[in-house]
Amino acid sequence: MRFPDSRILLFAKAPEPGQVKTRLLPALGEQQAAELYAELLSGVIDRMGCDIAPLQLWCTPTAQHPFFQQIAEKRWVSLYRQQGGDLGQRMEHAARQVLAEATSVLLIGGDCPVLDGRYLRRALEWLDGGGDAVLGPAEDGGYVLLGLRQVTSDLFENIPWGTGSVCDITRQRLDALKWQWHELEPLWDVDREEDLERYLQLAGKQ
Repeated sequence: MRFPDSRILLFAKAPEPGQVKTRLLPALGEQQAAELYAELLSGVIDRMGCDIAPLQLWCTPTAQHPFFQQIAEKRWVSLYRQQGGDLGQRMEHAARQVLAEATSVLLIGGDCPVLDGRYLRRALEWLDGGGDAVLGPAEDGGYVLLGLRQVTSDLFENIPWGTGSVCDITRQRLDALKWQWHELEPLWDVDREEDLERYLQLAGKQ
């Protein structure tokens, strides 16, 4: 394992109809949107492999959901339950817990079909070399990855999650902290109907 003292924290929702990929419900319906999310999440884990760093799946509303239990049986991954109010609070809580024992963390989501091991390794190499943070932007204005060696609430509080300004605000906060941070190239995730078309083409389903 290349980075045994780091941790990859993948934040995931249980793939329940009506609870995931809600912006795609007009195009897909509740059941298909849930199936798509489960497929995307499994794809991220498969592309990551088990040779980069220990993988933790931070689950909501519970780690006992059958889908998560199935992942834990089949793949090298440990399960944890998200705690906190909004997404920022849940990510901050997890990062603080894990950095008590790890040298660095990568916070990622489960809906980026082009996030792979190479991208993760590059982020961890930056942190391993002494960088404070690394940011992986999403094309829609969010981010697909945030890597940290330390935690501050500045990066998680009062951010309009789910909007196109998340990444810009995070950049401004990182600059204000005067941290040494690095930005990777932008990737895309599947949130909008145009993203869905792109994914279907990538997966050879169109």
